Amino acid sequence: MGDRAHLLSPDIGVDTHVKDVLATLEMEDVRDGVLVLHSYAGVLAGPVAAAAGDRVARVVAMGAFLVDPGEALADVEPPDVVARYRRLVADAGRGWRVPASPAFMDQWSVPAALREVVGPRLTDFPARCVEDVVAYDRARIDALPRDYVQHTAPSLASLEATVARAQDQGWRMHRIATGHDMMLEDPSGTARLLMEIAS
Repeated sequence: MGDRAHLLSPDIGVDTHVKDVLATLEMEDVRDGVLVLHSYAGVLAGPVAAAAGDRVARVVAMGAFLVDPGEALADVEPPDVVARYRRLVADAGRGWRVPASPAFMDQWSVPAALREVVGPRLTDFPARCVEDVVAYDRARIDALPRDYVQHTAPSLASLEATVARAQDQGWRMHRIATGHDMMLEDPSGTARLLMEIAS
């Protein structure tokens, strides 16, 4: 995805992205880092925290999906959204990718002012990342400080179950008055909030 879209293949899944993050932490020799995850990347929170040791000291989920051990992204998104992804994979994704389209900007409530920036950067999404079940030791992430940032302008129905889960599991809750792509809509406000959380 993104600047690695040229590497997309049927083999790319959640485990690929977990390994990507762990390798970055190791190669940059990060210690006591703040792991910030947005949207789908929240799926990586548990597996990365469990494997990273002292490289991760805090986890921040920014409008991110949270999955428990034994779950996939498909288990925490609304059934109608998952059904649409599966139709796209079957009809236009050759059975292994969710094709990018402007419809995703509607789904994620991307404001009109940002569509010229976001649209050309949309890339296909590996279908395995919707379906891959994660396995990790919950004790590690539960032992870390955890912060969840809920966006409110607008909020998204797709994230309601995850927001409730974060509250139930003891994540410290924050709000930001933006849509889903808070780092694009309000970069300064997002940076300020992250600095407050990190400090």
